[in-house]
Amino acid sequence: MTVREIRLYGDPVLRTVTDEVKEFGEWSHALAEDLLDTLDVPGRAGVAAPQIGVPYRAFSYGIEGERGVIFNPVLVKTSGEQGGEEGCLSVPGLWFPTQRAAYAAVEGVDADGEPIRVEGEGELARCLLHEVDHLDGIVYIHRLEPSTRRGAMKEIRRSAWFNG
Repeated sequence: MTVREIRLYGDPVLRTVTDEVKEFGEWSHALAEDLLDTLDVPGRAGVAAPQIGVPYRAFSYGIEGERGVIFNPVLVKTSGEQGGEEGCLSVPGLWFPTQRAAYAAVEGVDADGEPIRVEGEGELARCLLHEVDHLDGIVYIHRLEPSTRRGAMKEIRRSAWFNG
C-alpha cells in the first residue's frame, strides 16, 4: 500500500495542465493503485494525479459506494446546478461555498486503456468536476465568487500549512 503525500496549494504542479496518458500497462496500474491507496485515507472523496505530484490526466474517486480510477477523462455532459460547501486535500481544513453542476458525466479509459464512463449526481458530480478541474490546473478556490475568493485567500495565507 502506497499512500502518497498530497501537494498543497502553492505547489506549481497544481496549476499545471496535465498531459494525456498514452501508454498503458505496468506504469498505469501502479499509478491507479497509488491513487486508490491515497484515496483510502478516511475523509477523502477523490485524488487527482497532480495532487500526488504526477502531471498526468488521471484521478481516483470514491463516493457513496462508487470507487475507481479514470485516465484521460473528458467531461461529456453536465446539467442542473447545486450549491454547497466544498473542500480540497490541497487546501486542508478550509471549506467554501462552491457552485457546481448537479449532474456530471466523464468518459475516459481505465488502467488498461479500455473505455469507461463515470456519471452521477450530487456529491459524485461535485467530485468528478473537482477532479477534472485539477487536471486542467484549476483549484476549486479559483471557481469561488470574487468576494468569497478574497476571504479564502486570506484564510489560506494565515494557515499553518501555507508557505507562500
